[in-house]
Amino acid sequence: MRPDRGTVPRADPGARASRSRAAILRAAERAFSSHGFAAARTGAIAADAGVNKALLYYYFKSKEDLYVSVLAEEFGDFNSRAVAILTAPGSPRAILLRFLVLQFDAISRRPGFARMHLQTLLGAKRSFLEFVRARGGSRNRALLGLLRRGVREGEFRRVDPVHAAVSISGLILFYFGIAPVIEALDGRRVFSPSNLRARRREVLDLVRFGLFANPSASCP
Repeated sequence: MRPDRGTVPRADPGARASRSRAAILRAAERAFSSHGFAAARTGAIAADAGVNKALLYYYFKSKEDLYVSVLAEEFGDFNSRAVAILTAPGSPRAILLRFLVLQFDAISRRPGFARMHLQTLLGAKRSFLEFVRARGGSRNRALLGLLRRGVREGEFRRVDPVHAAVSISGLILFYFGIAPVIEALDGRRVFSPSNLRARRREVLDLVRFGLFANPSASCP
């Protein structure tokens, strides 16, 4: 039997739930990146997402769980892509530059995540650091392995891989993490396309001339 043409199709509950959860995550990212974990309020997050507070707690058992869920959403896809690049065969120089472009582009599209990541690394809560260790461990090991291989094969200077990895990550994370300060002091629009192109070029040049044994050599 064909449905009456005047009948309005019922909304898919699964799709509605997925939209609500996604809206909560986006609102939470804005709140946590702007105010930090302690100052962000779940009531304000729910209102920004267009849902009631009870629904927020239906999907996320606590504010801490919500914070970790925001981090997990971004970490998942980025980590798998990063590890695939870092562990691929080929020139360590070329691989490192590809990884940096991936990291830069991923964070520039989600600037709030950079600020959340910095807050997490500063030790807001031990559980957050445990999350980063668990989710970021494979990527960190892959990066350290690439740096050691580059030193061993003569493509990188003889550096401490841990210090080098921290310095490389800081070039990107710290820049986006303090974007409001840069805009206030310098007046430039951090996320304008022209500035993003310039900053990415600066990051790659700093790594090339600070780490590569032969900075002028072209990458295969």
